[in-house]
Amino acid sequence: MTSTPGTAPGTPPGGRSRLRRRAGTAAVAALLLAGIPVGAAVSADAGTPKTATGPQGQKLTVSATTGLDAAQQKVRVQGEGYGLTTGIYVALCKDNGDNRVPSPCLGGADMSGGSKTSQWIVPPGDPYEGDLAQAFGPGGTFDVEIEIAQKGDGLDCAEVACSVVTRADHRAAGDRTQDVRIPVAFAGQDPGDGGGEGVDVPAGTVSYKSAADFTTAGKPLDLLLHPDSKKLYVGADNLPDTADVDERGLHVLNPENGTSESWISQAPGSTGALRASAAARIAGPLPGDGVVYNYPLRGVGSAKSGDEAATGIWLAGSTITDIAPGTTPDTVLVAQGATLSEIERATGTATRTLTLPGGTQFAADPERGALWYTDFTAGKLHRVDLASFTVSGSFDLPGGSRGMAGFTETDPATGAVWVGVGRSVLVFDAAGTLVKTLVGKDLARDAAFDTASGRAYVVWQDGGDLSDPANDNNGTLTVYGTEDFAVAAQDLPLPGNHSQAGAASLAVEAGGATVFVTSPAEGKITKLVRQVSPLVTRAPADLTAKEGEEVTLGAEAEGTPEPTARWQVSTDGAQTWKDVEGATESALTFTARTAQDGYRYRAEFRNDVGTTRTAAVKLTVTPATGGDTGGDVGGNGDASNGGGSQGSDGSTGGDGGTQSSGGSTTGDSDSTGGSGSTGTSGGSTGTSDGSGATVGGGVAGGTGTAATSGGGGLAATGVTVMSVTLAAAGLVGAGVLVHRRARRRTEGAL
Repeated sequence: MTSTPGTAPGTPPGGRSRLRRRAGTAAVAALLLAGIPVGAAVSADAGTPKTATGPQGQKLTVSATTGLDAAQQKVRVQGEGYGLTTGIYVALCKDNGDNRVPSPCLGGADMSGGSKTSQWIVPPGDPYEGDLAQAFGPGGTFDVEIEIAQKGDGLDCAEVACSVVTRADHRAAGDRTQDVRIPVAFAGQDPGDGGGEGVDVPAGTVSYKSAADFTTAGKPLDLLLHPDSKKLYVGADNLPDTADVDERGLHVLNPENGTSESWISQAPGSTGALRASAAARIAGPLPGDGVVYNYPLRGVGSAKSGDEAATGIWLAGSTITDIAPGTTPDTVLVAQGATLSEIERATGTATRTLTLPGGTQFAADPERGALWYTDFTAGKLHRVDLASFTVSGSFDLPGGSRGMAGFTETDPATGAVWVGVGRSVLVFDAAGTLVKTLVGKDLARDAAFDTASGRAYVVWQDGGDLSDPANDNNGTLTVYGTEDFAVAAQDLPLPGNHSQAGAASLAVEAGGATVFVTSPAEGKITKLVRQVSPLVTRAPADLTAKEGEEVTLGAEAEGTPEPTARWQVSTDGAQTWKDVEGATESALTFTARTAQDGYRYRAEFRNDVGTTRTAAVKLTVTPATGGDTGGDVGGNGDASNGGGSQGSDGSTGGDGGTQSSGGSTTGDSDSTGGSGSTGTSGGSTGTSDGSGATVGGGVAGGTGTAATSGGGGLAATGVTVMSVTLAAAGLVGAGVLVHRRARRRTEGAL
C-alpha cells in the first residue's frame, strides 16, 4: 500500500510531507486492521484476466490471477463505475468470503509513498490527490499496477484464500458499496474461485468422524486391511476385563460392521505343539488372503480367514522385536534386538544375518532395496542395503528425542522414513537427511501411508498419567501431506486413547476414505470415515438476458456426504439474501423480468461438515426488442407480454405471432372484431378482423369496432386512444400471467 501519514481523515493538508506520513499510517492501518465484507460477482471462467462486478455495478479487472510468481508479481488492475465521492484502496487481501472482512492485507509502512503493493484512488480534487493517491478518471475509472507476493505482512496466500480487492479508504471504513474482489492463486496453487466460499469451514475441508467401535477382537495390538480380500486382520492379546474368554490370537473382522469372520487362537510353540498365542505384530499380507505375523515370544506364523490354527515356526535366540516381509515371497525379515535376519518361513533357517550396533525396530523399503533400523536408546538411525545386507549409512536422531520409542515406517511412494520419537515425528528423506520434524502434544505411536492421495496418517497417544499436566487421556489422529508435510485434515480427538495398556496402531483403506485406529486400553477398534465440506466444481457466471427470456443458472459441488443445494437471491446488491422457494437442484431456471435487473444469485451447498457458497453473480435484464406481429387478419392471435414490454416492432401482418417473453394472452372465440379495425402495437401497424387484439404496452385502435377478450384486448372507435385505467389493468393481468407461468419452473426465483 502507498503509505499516507497525514492529518485527521478528510482534513486538507497543511504541508505535503506531513500529510504523506500521517495518511500513509492511516491507510496501512485501515487495510491491515479493517476489513471488507464483499459480495462481488466473479466470472466462472478460470482464465486470466478476470473481471468482477461490485454491488453498485462497478467493474474490476485484474490482468493475471493464476500461476502468479510467489516472490513478486506485477498485476494490472482496472476499474470503472466507482463512486466519485469515495476514495478506495486496491490491494491483495485474505479473502474471508461473502460479507466477511478480508484481512489482513498485503502492505507496508512506506513513509515515502512509493510502495506499489497497493494503490490509493480518490475523487478528483481530493486533498490527498498527488504524490500519495491518484484521482479517478471519467466515469469512476482507474488503471493501476500493484506488486503482490504470496507472503508478507501477516498474510500467507499459501495457507489462506487471497483476492485482489477494492474497498472504501480509511475515511469511510464502514462503506461497503465499493467492495469488489477477484480471487488469485500463486504458482502451485489451484485457482481460488472454483471452490466457492466456505461459511463455517473452508471449502473442501477434510475431516474424519467416528462411525463405529468394534469390540470383537480382545485387546487389539496391530492391524492390517488386506489389499485383496479387504478383510480386517487384527493381532490381539487377551483383555483382562473379559476373564471368561481368552481372546488372544488373530481375529478376522468384516470392516463394514466389525463382525467376526474368523478367530485363529492356536499357533505352534517351542515344541511344535499348538497353544493359545497372542498375535503381536502383523508382518504383511499373503496373496489373495491371510497374513504373516509374529506371536510371542519367537513365533512366526501364517493364517487366513477360516483356518482353525496357524502354521508356524519357532526361532532360536532372543525375543522377536519386529517383523516385515522378506526380499522373496518365502522369507521374512526379523529383528531380535540388534540382530537382523532373513528367515525362510517354511524351515526357520536364517539365510542372512547382520548384527547392528544397537536397535530393536525397523522398516523395510523393498522398492529402493533399503531397510531402516532404529536405535532409540543411542539416538541412531541405520540404513541397511538389502542387496548386500550391510549397513550403508548411520544418521543421528535429535538428542532430545532419545529413549521414547514410538515407530519406524517408510513411505512407499517417496522412500522417506518416518520415526516416531517421544512427542515428535522425524522425517528423513531416502538419502537419510532430516527434512521435517512434526511436533504433537501426545506420544507418536504409529503411522500409515496412503499412496493414492499422498497422505500420511499419524496416531498420537496420550501418556495416560494424569499427574502429568501434559496428559488428558485423549489421543489424536493427524493427517499430513507427504510432500509438503502440511496438515491435510482437521485433527481428530481420540477420547480415552492412552498408552498405559499398550501402543495404538492404525490401518488406512486405499484412497483414505476409511481409517481404523486401535485403543488397547479400551479394547476397541474405532472405524473413522472421511468427510469433506462442499467444494464447488461448477459455478454460475454473470448473465445478461432480454425481458421474457428463459434463463438458467447452474452450479455443482462435491463433498462427503453428498451436499444438498439451494439457491438464494439478493435484491439489494448482495447485502442481504433469501432462499428461492423450491430451488434445490443444480440448475435454477426462470423467466427474466425487468424488475430483476441487477439481482444477485448464488448457490449454497451443505453437508454435515460445512456450508459453501458460490460467488454471487449478477443478472442484467434488457428490454425486449420485439418480435412477430400479434395476430393474423381474421385469425386468432397470441398476445405477447412480459409484464409490460412492448409488442411487435414495426412488423406487419403475421400468422399468430408469439413472443417468448414469459407468458402470452390469446384471444379466443369470445372475441368479435369489427371489420376494418386498425391497431398499433409498439410502433407496428396491423390489420385485425377477428379476435385477439395485441396488448402488452402497445396501443390498439383504428376504424371499426373490436370487442375485448382474452385478458386485455382494448376496443377503440375511430381514435387512437387508450384508457389509463384499462392499460394499468392490462399490465397487472399480464404480470399475473407471467408469474403463474414462471411458478411452474421455480417458485420465488423472481
